[in-house]
Amino acid sequence: MASPFSLLNLISVLVLLFLLGYTGESRDPFACDPKNSNTNDLPFCKASLPITERVRDLIGRLTLEEKVGLLVDNAAAVPRLGMKGYEWWSEALHGVSNVGPGTRFGGEFPGATSFPQVITTAASFNASLWEAIGQVVSDEARAMYNGGTGGLTYWSPNVNIFRDPRWGRGQETPGEDPVLAGRYAASYVRGLQGADGNRLKVAACCKHFTAYDLDNWNGVDRFHFNAQVSKQDIEDTFDVPFRMCVKEGKVASVMCSYNQVNGVPTCADPNLLKKTVRAQWGLDGYIVSDCDSVGVFYSSQHYTSTPEEAAADAIKAGLDLDCGPFLGLHTQDAVKKGLLAEAHVNGALANILSVQMRLGMFDGEPSAQPYGNLGPRDVCSPAHQQLALEAATQGIVLLKNDGPSLPLSPKRHQNVAVIGPNSNVTATMIGNYAGIACGYTSPLQGIMRYAQTDYHMGCDKVACIDDKQIGPAIEAARQADATVLIMGLDQSIEAETVDRVGLLLPGHQQDLISKVAAASGGPTILVLMSGGPVDITFAKNDPRVSAILWAGYPGQAGGTAIADILFGSSNPGGKLPMTWYPQEYLRNLAMTNMAMRSSPSYPGRTYRFYKGPVVYPFGHGLTYTHFVHRVASAPKLVSVPVDGHRRTNNTNLGNKAIRVTHARCGKLSITIHVDVKNMGSRDGTHTVLVFSAPPAGGGNWAPQKQLVGFEKVHVPAQAQQQVQIKIHVCKLLSVVDKSGIRRIPMGEHSLHIGDDVKHSISLQAQALGIIKS
Repeated sequence: MASPFSLLNLISVLVLLFLLGYTGESRDPFACDPKNSNTNDLPFCKASLPITERVRDLIGRLTLEEKVGLLVDNAAAVPRLGMKGYEWWSEALHGVSNVGPGTRFGGEFPGATSFPQVITTAASFNASLWEAIGQVVSDEARAMYNGGTGGLTYWSPNVNIFRDPRWGRGQETPGEDPVLAGRYAASYVRGLQGADGNRLKVAACCKHFTAYDLDNWNGVDRFHFNAQVSKQDIEDTFDVPFRMCVKEGKVASVMCSYNQVNGVPTCADPNLLKKTVRAQWGLDGYIVSDCDSVGVFYSSQHYTSTPEEAAADAIKAGLDLDCGPFLGLHTQDAVKKGLLAEAHVNGALANILSVQMRLGMFDGEPSAQPYGNLGPRDVCSPAHQQLALEAATQGIVLLKNDGPSLPLSPKRHQNVAVIGPNSNVTATMIGNYAGIACGYTSPLQGIMRYAQTDYHMGCDKVACIDDKQIGPAIEAARQADATVLIMGLDQSIEAETVDRVGLLLPGHQQDLISKVAAASGGPTILVLMSGGPVDITFAKNDPRVSAILWAGYPGQAGGTAIADILFGSSNPGGKLPMTWYPQEYLRNLAMTNMAMRSSPSYPGRTYRFYKGPVVYPFGHGLTYTHFVHRVASAPKLVSVPVDGHRRTNNTNLGNKAIRVTHARCGKLSITIHVDVKNMGSRDGTHTVLVFSAPPAGGGNWAPQKQLVGFEKVHVPAQAQQQVQIKIHVCKLLSVVDKSGIRRIPMGEHSLHIGDDVKHSISLQAQALGIIKS
């Protein structure tokens, strides 16, 4: 406990820092220290020169041993050239995290703003919010770097597809739709990396490339899994978010995954790394392995006979940096044995060092650079914490509201029974890959701002292994004006390395909910915390459970956001970024089956291909008001210019689908204007979701519909706003055939705008020669 005198001094220092601005003086230069006369005149230290020249000069001065020491996350110092050691591994999935060794909390930086878990933020369908969160996270990351407690390379976001509802890491992703995941990726990355030309604020990383969405299921783990994936599914599902992240987000790094894809480890596959990520998509940055992936494909997958072969295969495939020691231990011997040319090592180093130079790490004093003024006062600031609350509010989804029962009234519902193992949690709300939050407001604390509460856990933990505490919970509900049950999951049920077995609530949770709802003297509201979907068919169909909210893992301000929605201070507007399946969906469905499309004996994956019953569909979300849509303007006919080609016998899709590579795509976009009217008495924020269904007759391989655009708009009560949605024809109205070729179906495309409006657009080929099918 600090003495009053020392506490007063601490406050004075903080106030002085706030008034004067933080200088970042505790961070010494990583390299090119102006006080080091040995390096001042070396070309790699001259910020005025092009980065390619500086990198070439630096590499030319390094010995092979020094080069190899830079290929690992815990990169070695090169004292003779004035370079300090550097830890590449930091994480910022939804706030600066201390999961990686590159960042630590303490001293002037006791915590950082902890935003909702990504699956929750994705439910906002708000790209400007995602970018704003990235900007805040990078402010705090730069401040911690300036203070000597953080790095500048953050291995986030996770943009894998939430393909199977049991996946423990689905919570880290933006959901099941590839376009949603890709737009999230590009937006968050832009926020993290900044908009200062080629200079980077921090370097982001899209992971885990590719077809990675299984951790540990039924005896199969990610270290041994060989994902058998068709060219079709790779092109139109698994690779889409990564392509958008690189091409639209301009991300500085891509991480390859543990698993194999079609028999080849992703970190040793030149077709994935060199050909696709770097050559086709144009990655300007480095490729890093998931931690110990190179060691895994040598020792666990037995892909190579020797460790030197593994090191050589990885670097020649396009890997630049190893999270782990493997390349540091075996690359030099690989070169000596002739398995790898030193030129390959130089190529990897060029990609790594270029990013460090774009970050300003070779530009001398951090305090004299852009962002050098960021410090402790820029971490956990009131504005940052307010954005965390706003993100939680926008991400919470109202699944059910009979009556309507919500919002509750502080006047009519003065005594509220708050029941459930997640009612008073804090750390649960920030999910995984989190850091230390600035502070928390639990759901119970949030509700206490509106009403008197009678709190009972009902179960010791979310596992809810017995029913011993149900009795007191029932009695509390019987006496209350309203009952709020806060149930669901946590990291003991779903997490990295922990895939779920089923979709039902754990243990006695269902019994607790049903019995409390039956006894409740007022409305019973069910609030669920979870990353993945839960089969709550029983509650959906129970008239005594009058309303259901899904809060995901809502971050440090989750309790305030939940309470504000329960009592009407905020109007919910989130929509589900993943399908909620019934438990029956999993019958005989192996997580290891990577096929997206359905077949007579296989249900298919995600809303794009699964046609069976659901608990709640992708995009579902209610509000306290009512919105209607009207197409104000949209084309009905669009000509697609097509280059001439000799006609062939390839009639895979006949002449009804044109290869994207044969179309003059360029700026071939259509714009639709949609009027959104708020018919209710409350102001509200609404997400316009636009799906496209391709022309009939395209074959059972085509998706039944796919998301092509979304826009968030705030509409006051009884008012109307117009939103504009631009749809790129080649990117968003195309489909992928069985050979993995992207094509644009000609004919009538049906646009579904919300649940109430459809608009048909006819695509017609405008032949500039003979059309090749």
